[in-house]
Amino acid sequence: MKGDRSALARAITLAENDPERASGLLEKLGAPGRAFVVGVTGPPGTGKSTLVDRLIDSYRELGLRVGVVAVDPSSPLTGGALLGDRIRMTRHTGDRGVYIRSMASRGWTGGLSRATSQAIRLMDAAGFDVILLETVGIGQSDIEVVGVSHSVLVVMMPGLGDDVQVSKAGLMEVGDVYVVNKADLDGADAMVVSMLSLFRGSRRSPPVLKVSALSGEGIENLRKAIDEARTKFSSGDRGLRLRSVRGMIVETARGAAMARFAAVSESKAEALAQQVVDGRMSVEEAARRLGR
Repeated sequence: MKGDRSALARAITLAENDPERASGLLEKLGAPGRAFVVGVTGPPGTGKSTLVDRLIDSYRELGLRVGVVAVDPSSPLTGGALLGDRIRMTRHTGDRGVYIRSMASRGWTGGLSRATSQAIRLMDAAGFDVILLETVGIGQSDIEVVGVSHSVLVVMMPGLGDDVQVSKAGLMEVGDVYVVNKADLDGADAMVVSMLSLFRGSRRSPPVLKVSALSGEGIENLRKAIDEARTKFSSGDRGLRLRSVRGMIVETARGAAMARFAAVSESKAEALAQQVVDGRMSVEEAARRLGR
């Protein structure tokens, strides 16, 4: 809570590796909600990390302290973060107003990691003003990011597929701001038009912006669009705070349940598998017993 970066790093590691011990620490931090959390999500290859890097610049120019949680796929061998998004953001390593943490998904679905909400709470307690949460590249139904964020930024790009892909549910239902990145590519304007048409006549009309994270084109307008929600958050908007805290409660409970299940399932599954192979039990019955 004094902003000690090494203490923050150790606390996040504890949350990743020993959730039960971390819970005692987290309970002493008080209610979350001081930091504004922006979820950055979208399919793989859309340039999310480069976009986050540009948003760091934009918020630092305002004098705000920025935390980043970058969730990566896990290595199947070590369980660690496979891509390591911090590699893309190394130019911020000397800035004491920026803290970037890569986290492995460790098999967690929905584009997040088991300890994502805990990391956000720890960065919040450490005094960061804005926390950028970059998810694993995800599909149309993996949208847990909406639960723990105050504002969700959905990143798309030309060439991902035809207009049918754009119109699918899931990602296209959770965003507060939509971005067509890589604006220099052919089809960027057409994709913006297609996305705008999806919201025409609907109850909501989120902004759809064309940007180039590589060149910085459109980043300032993007930050201003995100900051419409940050202004509401800063003024005490209860709905935004409830959405985020509710999501953190669900994610924390789910993580604890999965940890308890994992602690007993491996050896038990081996014994049940022996019985299935010997013909003494069906797979369905084994699954029911494993879940008890």
